[in-house]
Amino acid sequence: MTLLALRDARVRYGPLEALHGVTVAAPGPGLTVLLGRNGSGRTTVLHALAGVVPLSGGAVVWDGADVTGLPAYERARRGLCLVPERRAVFGSLTVRENLVLAARDPAPALDAYPQLAPLLQRRAGTLSGGEQRMLALSRVLLARPRVVLVDEPAQGMSPAVAARTYDLLAALDACVVVAEQRLPPVLRDRPGFVCELRHGRVVFAGEAGEAEDRHG
Repeated sequence: MTLLALRDARVRYGPLEALHGVTVAAPGPGLTVLLGRNGSGRTTVLHALAGVVPLSGGAVVWDGADVTGLPAYERARRGLCLVPERRAVFGSLTVRENLVLAARDPAPALDAYPQLAPLLQRRAGTLSGGEQRMLALSRVLLARPRVVLVDEPAQGMSPAVAARTYDLLAALDACVVVAEQRLPPVLRDRPGFVCELRHGRVVFAGEAGEAEDRHG
């Protein structure tokens, strides 16, 4: 089992502190959802776990080892994959070229998202927002990472494709952490852990069903 966690994490952007002693534990295989409005700190939590932003206090722990000082590229080499909200694909490359960077055979990605098949020769930067999210997540499926961190995975997708996306994420043999503004309807009846942030602090941590009851 993989466990990725923040312990009493603090992150500063200049004079402003974005995380105020946040503790989050994400087990895997399994799905953890970070809930929060814009400015709540959910994206910062993802970036802190990935090593994109440094901590000003606290620690990042992976499988029981303190990896706080490990740079982002080393975490990636160990099997961590971050899919940011923006610029998650290589816009100047074609869809096929983006996929081939992750694996020689793009067939599993096209099985997951058949909508990409007719777009293989298109440059990724010309795709719609939802199509770019499908492409970014397809690359994750091909890479088979140990840890997946995704900021708003279903952004720009239709409800059916969003549901498919969460099916794919839940089926991964990985520790999966996603950031969302609201609990997606498709997750309400699924097993999973939810952590809600507000103004850089954890205000709730529990099962998805408890989070649904909390918000009515």
